[in-house]
Amino acid sequence: MASEGDEVTLWKVHGERLIDNTRRLQLSIASVELPDGVQFEQYVLRMPKAAMMVVLDEKHENVLMMWRHRFIIDRWVWELPGGYVDPDEDPAVTAAREVEEETGWRPKNVEPLVALQPSVGTTDAENLLFVSHGADHIGDPTDINEAELVEWVPLSSIRARIEAGEIVGAASLVGLLHVLAFPPG
Repeated sequence: MASEGDEVTLWKVHGERLIDNTRRLQLSIASVELPDGVQFEQYVLRMPKAAMMVVLDEKHENVLMMWRHRFIIDRWVWELPGGYVDPDEDPAVTAAREVEEETGWRPKNVEPLVALQPSVGTTDAENLLFVSHGADHIGDPTDINEAELVEWVPLSSIRARIEAGEIVGAASLVGLLHVLAFPPG
C-alpha cells in the first residue's frame, strides 16, 4: 500500500485552456494524464467562495431556512441562507450579511462550522459554513428575489425533509447534518 507522499495516483495536468470567464464562474478544459498513461480532456469549473450559515434558535431546537425555487433543477427546496463572498470580504461577514438580506434576521454570533467542496471531480467551489446561536429579527428581507418563505424549521424535522427530497443542496445538507451529528454545547 502506498503511503502518504508517494503520490502514485497523482494525475498530471499538461495544460488548461479557458472556455469562458465571468464574475461568477470560470470554465476551462484541462489536458490530463492518469498514472497509467491514459490521457484525456476534463472540463473544469471554478467558482468564487460561498459562505452559508446555520442559524439556530437559542434553544437549538429550530434552524432558520428559506423555501425557494431552484430553476436549474426545477424544484422547490429548503436551503440555508448564504451567497458568494465578495472580493476582499471576510467570509464570516458574507455569511452574516446574507442571512440579514435573505431572511430579515441578524445572527447574534458567527462561528466557523465546516468547509466543503461539493463536487471535487470537476468543480472548485469552496463552501464555508458558519453557525450562529440565536438571531434578532430586524425586519423583512431586503432581497426579495431569494425566498418564497423564511421559516424557523424544527431540527427534529430535518431528517424527514431530507428523505422527502426537500433539502438537496450540498452545503445545506452538510451544515444541517453537522449540527445534528455534533449538537452545539
